Amino acid sequence: MSHHQRANFGSKLGIILATAGSAVGLGNIWRFPYMAGEQGGAAFIVIYFICVMLLGIPCMLNEFIIGRHGAANSSRSYAKLANGTPWKYIGLMGVITGFLIMGYYAVVSGWCLQYIVGSATGQLTGDNNAISQYFTDFSTDTWKPIVWTIVIVLACHFIIIRGVEKGIEKASKILMPILFILLLIIVVASCMLPGASKGISFMLNPDFSKLDGDAVLGALGQSFYSLSVGMGCIVTYASYYSRDTHLTKSAVQISLVDSLIAILAGLMIFPAAFSVGVHPDSGPSLIFITLPNVFQQAFGNVAAVGYVVSIMFYGLLSVAALTSLISLHEVATAWIHEEFKLKRSSAATIVTLSCCGMGAMCSLSLGAVKGLTLFGMPLFSLFDFLTGQILLPLGGLLTCLFLGWYVPKQIVRDEFTNNGTLRSTLFGAYLFLIRFICPICILGIFLHQLGVF
Repeated sequence: MSHHQRANFGSKLGIILATAGSAVGLGNIWRFPYMAGEQGGAAFIVIYFICVMLLGIPCMLNEFIIGRHGAANSSRSYAKLANGTPWKYIGLMGVITGFLIMGYYAVVSGWCLQYIVGSATGQLTGDNNAISQYFTDFSTDTWKPIVWTIVIVLACHFIIIRGVEKGIEKASKILMPILFILLLIIVVASCMLPGASKGISFMLNPDFSKLDGDAVLGALGQSFYSLSVGMGCIVTYASYYSRDTHLTKSAVQISLVDSLIAILAGLMIFPAAFSVGVHPDSGPSLIFITLPNVFQQAFGNVAAVGYVVSIMFYGLLSVAALTSLISLHEVATAWIHEEFKLKRSSAATIVTLSCCGMGAMCSLSLGAVKGLTLFGMPLFSLFDFLTGQILLPLGGLLTCLFLGWYVPKQIVRDEFTNNGTLRSTLFGAYLFLIRFICPICILGIFLHQLGVF
């Protein structure tokens, strides 16, 4: 399928916002601030930026090059460069990884919608125990989480069936500014609280004494995962890029947007938490247990403000979740659409129904149906472990080796320089990074997560 027959993003802004939307997700908003706070504040942020330069941007460039060169879904794009060798299966692995992530990510995204309603109806009040009980009761309920999962997957569906330019790009141009505006409003409100300066200095004052090997590996891992590498999203979106898209510049811009949102998320959470003397913890408990109580206490003098901030916060989370889900949905939709020659709407419907079914099973495995386990883990946790700890780093590692050592250097150079129309000053550095530095870093992340060291 040639470039002129295939859908493309209509503008450079569309490319940046859609791809940044794919990268910006719930991980930016709960994982990054927690890690920065635990591991040296600004010192961690400096290390994180270095990791983005050495690992995140080159790995994103890998997927840009494969996607735009292939001008097809993730599986076919790899296959075009693999020439019938087993390397072609990396692309299919990306499709499977993205599909499995969508199964449990849609459930967490649905929780965000429930919490908008919970905030609006005043249910997120009381002490930590009461809010913790609210989360437990809701997340283990049989039907409520499934209903919300279906709602957010259907929202994705209606965007996806409208196509690349009229669906994904148009939605990104609306959703990403909304996300940014909501984030800025809450950051300002949070930083104006009494005692907020402690949270700001905690986030922005470097404490190099807390930096150790774990912190560096944590920064490496966060730079890798926060840019959505290894799940087929970047390859699929890049397949809609025009031939004159400046890939290196796009990768830098998207990485900056992604990192800026992560830092703003820290400036939203830490000042509010410190103003009420709470140290934020990690994972779902931060988002769904600690923060409702933080907002309630922090803005307690003006109850209406806390009420509005809480609604806006879960609205912000829902938008971040939706932009990521759209990209995950598109990975599987493009694959079915092109490999099985189905209409786009039919392919999207298959993905939507499959995701709803998978999401329902993941949700039920958290408590309503105890038997939904594999290898002793609830399906929700299993999908999270399998994708995050194994498939994503494996896909990133294999892609570096594939482009660095197997694909002819001239093909990679042609894509990097837009067939010689751009300067290739950085090409040698890029090639060195994907051949040597990135594989070592990813291997380090992989082994660290599996507890080898």
